[in-house]
Amino acid sequence: MKFDKVNITETLNSAKLLLETEENISPAMRVMFQLLITIISLFASRLSLTSKNSSKPPSMDPNRDKPPKVDKDPKKKPGGQLGRNGVNLQPVPDPDKIIPINIDKRRLPRGDYHDVGFEKRQVIDIEISRVITEYRAQILEDVNGIKFVAEFPIGISRPIQYGQSVKAHAVYLSQFQLIPYERVADYFVNEVKIPVSVGSLFNFNKEAYDLLEAFDALSKIKLMSSTLIHADETSINLNGKKIWLHNASNELWTYFYPHEHRGSLAMNEIGILSAFQGILVHDHWKPCYTYTKCQHALCNAHHIRELQWVIDNAGYEWAKKLQDLLIEINKSMKDNETPALKHDIATAYRLRYRQILYDGNDEMPTPEAIFNVDGKKKRGRVKKAKERNLLERLRDYEEDALRFMTLDYVPFTNNRGENDIRMTKVQQKISGCFKSIDGAKIFCRVRSYLLTAQKHGLSPTDALESLFAGKLPDVFYAE
Repeated sequence: MKFDKVNITETLNSAKLLLETEENISPAMRVMFQLLITIISLFASRLSLTSKNSSKPPSMDPNRDKPPKVDKDPKKKPGGQLGRNGVNLQPVPDPDKIIPINIDKRRLPRGDYHDVGFEKRQVIDIEISRVITEYRAQILEDVNGIKFVAEFPIGISRPIQYGQSVKAHAVYLSQFQLIPYERVADYFVNEVKIPVSVGSLFNFNKEAYDLLEAFDALSKIKLMSSTLIHADETSINLNGKKIWLHNASNELWTYFYPHEHRGSLAMNEIGILSAFQGILVHDHWKPCYTYTKCQHALCNAHHIRELQWVIDNAGYEWAKKLQDLLIEINKSMKDNETPALKHDIATAYRLRYRQILYDGNDEMPTPEAIFNVDGKKKRGRVKKAKERNLLERLRDYEEDALRFMTLDYVPFTNNRGENDIRMTKVQQKISGCFKSIDGAKIFCRVRSYLLTAQKHGLSPTDALESLFAGKLPDVFYAE
């Protein structure tokens, strides 16, 4: 790693070598120097982390190198260019309101005129207003004074109550658009003229959570029986305590669940991965490998970033060659529009992959055992550098790293899973934390439902109105 043109890695390695060979240093001084070298290594490695060589998000990397703009012609004006195929608003055949405009005949020259049609122009606007529906149940009374009242529709149980569209709209704003309760309440009061309290908003979300119990069970069954699942997890804040949001998803289904643990204990409790027998795509999170009923596929976006770290900090040739090879394989599949490579092409790529790692082993050999001053070998395993661990991991898990080459439904990355949980970080930035585990569970289940609805071609509001009407969308059962 380098900082201000100083090769910190080489300097630290030289310091370590001198410390190991120098005999005229007291044990206390040796420990102190070792501690200082460790601290410097940790801080230096943190300085070298960017959004391109680690999982650090771009928002936390303000000094990153930004790609140049594709359009470099300074003569071009902002906006659409001449000759482009633009997309414009198109008139609708059935406008909601028609306002006729008649000619003031007093301004016309004298003569006879007859109507030959009209020229039309449309204006798109929006009306936000409340609609109050009053149900009047007839009351009949017989000769004995006994009264009979007509039955109200199911769900109409109070003198005045919120309707399904209000609930759906409120849940959409808070759980999909991630707007805090106070701001949603302010919107309803000031813009829609409906007095909705923060407590009512929570109750709407809780009602949606309860109504989604069948969806919760259905989504787990669908994911467990699917051919491929993306798995990922991210930390969330629960009143200042870090807990974990777990995600299992594919192209049609999404399932979130909050848990205080990150590893196998949580995933076993959720129950999806423990019964899954397809291909599990993940970021090489070790607990995922405890599931042996399924095959595994690793995220190569992570590999490319980790290799970039090795390139930036150690400059090993094998890392650059392997990074280029992975990008080349992926590009080849995209350019040829082939979901999977032919056997002979895949074999050729695999041999190149192995050769690069074999050469990397020579370029960066296994660290030798460390001996004390008295010549005795130090106990315990020899600590390996980060780049050495990466090489061995890519070597030992070759099949999982390259599985995307030969199976047409295995992706190059774990982006599907990462994209599904990305908005969770936005929610945390907006709201800061969840105040209770119940709030986290509500968010996870409702968010799972809305993302799944989108994947099935439904809008979030349509999905919520269907939910509050008492049924899940039919498309969920059509597979």
